[in-house]
Amino acid sequence: MKTIVIVPAYNEAPVIAIVLEGLKRELLKIGDFEIVVVDDGSTDRTFEIAKISGATTLKHPINRGLGGTLGTGFAYAKREKADLVVTFDGDGQHDPNDIHNLIGPIQRREADVVIGSRTMRGWGQIPLDRRPVVYLSNLVTKMLFGISTTDSQSGFRAFSKQAVKKISIKTQEMEVSSELFAEINRLNLKLVEVPVRVHYTRYSREKGQTNLNAFSVLLRLLLRLGR
Repeated sequence: MKTIVIVPAYNEAPVIAIVLEGLKRELLKIGDFEIVVVDDGSTDRTFEIAKISGATTLKHPINRGLGGTLGTGFAYAKREKADLVVTFDGDGQHDPNDIHNLIGPIQRREADVVIGSRTMRGWGQIPLDRRPVVYLSNLVTKMLFGISTTDSQSGFRAFSKQAVKKISIKTQEMEVSSELFAEINRLNLKLVEVPVRVHYTRYSREKGQTNLNAFSVLLRLLLRLGR
């Protein structure tokens, strides 16, 4: 079973080598794998460091946003006929040790999509100021798509081969996380959530979605659905 791990990256030079080292260490226990770093128009040495670290490296000439980056990664995974696809943030927030539990339901054919939930072990991992955004995002996902989730904005996910073939990513920016739930609903894909650890640092918090732009993300999503 070939596993492709898509790592979206934008100006992640300070941490990308450490992220890739941790991923590779855990993936060696799985077998056939490929780490694909999609550099979203970085202006630092992200691309060069990722290439030196042994990852397959794809680069956008301009910054397109998270949705565009995942779209590029999914297109590559389809072309390479991956059996299993994982998305893993490039800022060091995720714990690579959790990848085994994440992909387990797909390996056992119990799910089409698996979400790594930061809240299933409790909300203690989430900074206080981020909790309202996570809660409201989950609520909106339930209202718009009829899907109950404990972490709609998690960037740590796994997809079966069939799910990757069927899912169509059209959004370009952060609203892609919600768009994926729209696709899960549209395609009637089986969703499972598993608990994962998260490591918030000052660096990862500055790189991630802010509380202020969460509302603009929601607005863009609603406009897209209204088309």
